This record gives sequence, C-alpha cells and structure tokens, in this order.
Amino acid sequence: MSAQPFSYLLSTIPHTRYHAQWRQITWHPQGIFDDALADEFVGILGSEEFYAETPFQGYTDFSGLAEIRLKIGHVFQIAQRRRESDGPVKSALFADTAVGFGIARLYEELMKESAIQVRAFRERAAAAEWLGVPVEILRPD
Repeated sequence: MSAQPFSYLLSTIPHTRYHAQWRQITWHPQGIFDDALADEFVGILGSEEFYAETPFQGYTDFSGLAEIRLKIGHVFQIAQRRRESDGPVKSALFADTAVGFGIARLYEELMKESAIQVRAFRERAAAAEWLGVPVEILRPD
C-alpha cells in the first residue's frame, strides 16, 4: 500500500501523496496555509483531474498547520472554481482546530449540489470510513 506521486506536477506540492490502490490523493499542508498555497494546490489538482483516466478522491489534513491565513472571500472563489470539476468524487477535510474546522465546514456548504461531495471531519477514522479507505493512508508521514 505504498504512496507515490500521481504525476510530476502533484509531486511538486510538499506533503502530497497518491495512493493508487485507493485512487486517493492525500495532502497534509504544513506551516502557513494562505491564499497562494491554496491556489497552487487547487490549480495542480485541477490539472490532475483533467488528465486523469479515472476519477480520484481527495483528503486534506489541516492538523499540521501552524496558522491559517485564508481570506473568507477566497474560500468562496476556490469553491466556485472547484464546482466546475467533472466529478463525481469525494473530498474529505480533516481539522483538529476550531478555525480549521470552520473553514472546512464553510467549504463543505459551498460545495453542496456540486459533482464533488465534500465533508468536514474532526476524526480521521470517520473520514476514512466515509472515503472507504484505511485510516493509515490518511495519517501524516
């Protein structure tokens, strides 16, 4: 069950892995999560989806963040861009802080009725169950 980069582009984003057996991308951003980092990841993710032969699921883990500097308006812009994705796929967001979970819940609400099913979680095990993957692949390195 080894994790490997999905493509060269995806491998340029630190703390990102592709789990081929589960068609699952996991991202564990570290440090400061700001608009620029969010845009970089969403841009590369969009490229991956465009060229992928089969859809894949996403998992973002906010637990390694020292600070979240996303502007609320920017979360709306990201959701609008992501709603244009073909899907159908699932994307789980895990947060262990109130701010991280608040951002995740906002994004979940903004993505309702889109091809991407988004859910916010406070427990990795619950996210793993919803995604249908082993919890081990959702843990940071």
